[in-house]
Amino acid sequence: MKRGKLSDSPSDTSRPPRTPKRTHECSECGKSFARRSLLLTHRKDHVGRGSSEGLEGEESFSGENAKDLRSPPTPKPYKCEECDLCFGQKSQLHTHHKIHTGEKPYQCLECGKFFRIKSTLRIHKRIHTGEKPYKCWECGKCFSQNAQLWSHGKTHAGIKSYKCFECGKGFTQSSGLRSHWKRHRGEKSKKCLKCGKCFSTKSILLRHQKLHTGEKPYECPECEKRFVDPSELQRHQKWHKDELPHRCGECGKSFLTPAHVQIHQRIHTGEKPYKCEECGKCFSQKQHLGRHQRLHTGEKPYKCEECGKCFVDNRGLRSHHKTHTGEKPHQCNDCGKFYSTSSALKSHVKIHTGEKNYKCFDCGRTFAHSSSLLSHSRIHTGEKPHKCSECDQCFSRKDSLVMHQRIHTGEKPYKCLECGKCFAHASTLRMHTRNHAGEQPYKCTEHEKTFHNKSKLENGSSHGLEGDKKSNLLTHQKIHTGEKPYQCLECGKFFHAKTTLRNHERIHTGKPYKCWECGKSLRSLSTLKTYKCEKCDLRFGRRSDLLTHQKIHTGKKPYQCLECGNFFREKGTLRDHERIHTGEKPYKCWECGKSFSQNSNLWVHKKIHVGIKSYKCFECGKCFTQSSSLRTHEKTHTGEKTEKCLECGKCFTLKSNLVRHQRLHTGERPYECPECEKRFVDSSELRRHQKRHKGEKPYQCGECGKSFISPGVLQIHQRIHTGEKPYKCGDCGKCFPEKQQLRSHQRLHTGEKPYRCGECGKYFRHKGNLWKHHKTHTGEKPHQCNECGKFYSTSSALKDHVKIHTGEKNYKCLDCGRTFAQSSHLRSHSRIHTGEKPHKCSECDKCFSRKDYLVVHQRIHTGEKPYKCLDCGKCFARPSTFHTHTQSHTREQPYKCAECEKPFHTKSKLKVHQKVHSRDKSLQL
Repeated sequence: MKRGKLSDSPSDTSRPPRTPKRTHECSECGKSFARRSLLLTHRKDHVGRGSSEGLEGEESFSGENAKDLRSPPTPKPYKCEECDLCFGQKSQLHTHHKIHTGEKPYQCLECGKFFRIKSTLRIHKRIHTGEKPYKCWECGKCFSQNAQLWSHGKTHAGIKSYKCFECGKGFTQSSGLRSHWKRHRGEKSKKCLKCGKCFSTKSILLRHQKLHTGEKPYECPECEKRFVDPSELQRHQKWHKDELPHRCGECGKSFLTPAHVQIHQRIHTGEKPYKCEECGKCFSQKQHLGRHQRLHTGEKPYKCEECGKCFVDNRGLRSHHKTHTGEKPHQCNDCGKFYSTSSALKSHVKIHTGEKNYKCFDCGRTFAHSSSLLSHSRIHTGEKPHKCSECDQCFSRKDSLVMHQRIHTGEKPYKCLECGKCFAHASTLRMHTRNHAGEQPYKCTEHEKTFHNKSKLENGSSHGLEGDKKSNLLTHQKIHTGEKPYQCLECGKFFHAKTTLRNHERIHTGKPYKCWECGKSLRSLSTLKTYKCEKCDLRFGRRSDLLTHQKIHTGKKPYQCLECGNFFREKGTLRDHERIHTGEKPYKCWECGKSFSQNSNLWVHKKIHVGIKSYKCFECGKCFTQSSSLRTHEKTHTGEKTEKCLECGKCFTLKSNLVRHQRLHTGERPYECPECEKRFVDSSELRRHQKRHKGEKPYQCGECGKSFISPGVLQIHQRIHTGEKPYKCGDCGKCFPEKQQLRSHQRLHTGEKPYRCGECGKYFRHKGNLWKHHKTHTGEKPHQCNECGKFYSTSSALKDHVKIHTGEKNYKCLDCGRTFAQSSHLRSHSRIHTGEKPHKCSECDKCFSRKDYLVVHQRIHTGEKPYKCLDCGKCFARPSTFHTHTQSHTREQPYKCAECEKPFHTKSKLKVHQKVHSRDKSLQL
């Protein structure tokens, strides 16, 4: 059994540890030691280090069974053939041979490092496990190696056998003396191959190299945080043990070491002893000065192994390294967003709190960050500190200077992935990519036809493609203004476009195109029909018409709608289809002002004003302007419902009604409002919605004066005043003012869930719930907060969020006066006062004030655990338990102490920690 090992101690822990006797006494000074080797080392202080004089003449020392300290020389019969070294045991020779062969058979399973000797591996493993089996009986301190315990024992014995001849300083170990000598000589023989920096010892070099590699081999067993150096780990572990013995006399704050207290006290004294020789700036810490000096030297010693980018300090490298790993350990408790650094999280939290501590004294505007205030203040001062070295132009912001310098350097860092073209500015690249994506964000104010670029609308000097874009918009706007600038000189007629004028002029000049078959002259080349289809012998006047026709035989549909994914054979058909999504209606009736998306629809509409109804029903004599309307009408007489929904079995008279109905199951909403981007199932719903933007509400309530879009909506509204609820539930007798509300209610009794998600097969009672659920698959979040830029899937969720910024709380509790932002929160709160618990468990009759509490409770009976950890597969019944568990994988510590800002995994650990501060405050009092 090895001495001092905790693992070898007897299992009976009630017996106190045995203190070793000090049986070996020094004859010179009378000091006693527990081991003979310690006495021998101590004797060197009397006779001089490295000398055997005085030991030879003294044959023994006082003590029990004391023997001669010197031993006869040990025979070494085993010789190494490589280097002639001799060894006393054969096993020692075998171990030595591995130096020459390079053999390292013992591997650490934690970090993969290899070792020659099994005992060295055992010692190394203690770095990972934190095991320290060797204990000092004087002070109770533990060590991972026996040699470290022996060295430590000398501190109690006062033995410093190794003395520096330069300054007289003593050391307990020879390695400590050798390292100290290098300070006098200024020797720095260990050089870093990455940055060229030199160091006096190999251990300091190894620690420095870990900054380049990012290696952190020492892990905390409590929170799994990793460290570069074991001393950092030891300091960190004291935080878990709450060991902060050194306190500041000014503010009472506690620290791990006296050095930390000394640095902290400079905050109170204002002392800054470290001065930069270049600019005269002073710093409170030497580390801060070193980092500052790199700004003058341009040194960037910390290099990223992934991309080769260099940084001034290791903090910058660590932050950058997370861009490659994707690590974002810091989570916002309000919105759940993750950040790579704690400082980024603190900046983000200010969005939720609305904190803006930095105020401009000139205009009173407040800012969340000091850097934002600094940039803003330059507007008032006119300061432009960033100067271009080429042309001496000055800028208030550094990023503006960087963009300007690309004019001189010709640098174009923004590359289009589609065509490879490069650009100097990110905004120019964005405008260019719209050509590939077909995006046209700039709209005509009349009917909102879109164009690629805003600058092409404003810049009158556009040329080439840009000029064409501008002319397209101008030509389009002439439809609305009625402008016809191109006049025929023969008859005086005016036209919108120049090409239309050229085609018209051929009426006066004759027919320039002649058919070679029959000699007939034609006004238009397309009338000749010289292009023949080889499949069906049809002829076409233009080659483009022939190519479009051939797509019928090949089945080719090259034009795709970016909104809904439908394909079309012709570009014109695609344009007509896109007007469904954009709501554009360029064809206007001059009789009544009504607009249409297609020219054919306008022609049909004109028959209403003329009174033409060519199609008559033989059953009832009713007439219609279109044959399709007559066919639809005839089905009302026959009762025919041929269109059946495969999802729910419901039948419909028209296919259009079936298509509309199927959108309730799929959640599809193809009609988008161009004003607010809200989507609708039916075009009629879109038209009613657009009237709200235009302010068209012609139907007014006589009671309260409120206006509505249609008489049906007004009729429903008036039931609020009359209290009329004509729709009654046959099961429970509850009444409703709208038929739709009754249908939704009846599904609670029948259990019917007609709305099915096409992605995952989940069913819903209401189509509104299906639409919300559908956005979880698409990730669609069209509603953006103007304050913080956060996106939401529904407008109601956005309205609730906006109240965080405005602080609006319109719902007040009459019992205690507390206010709430939402009525549902007030209802839940009011049950605290009334004691109402309407939600009852059917299994055990336990009651709850909220439905979500009941749902969580019922999982005790059902055993359901819907929340599954993706890392380890463990399941949980509550989301809060699941969230706490996931923090063990992500190492997230969202709960922070308000006193010392120390983070914790759980709220319970934070409460235990806070007792330390409350105990300290009570002691101060």
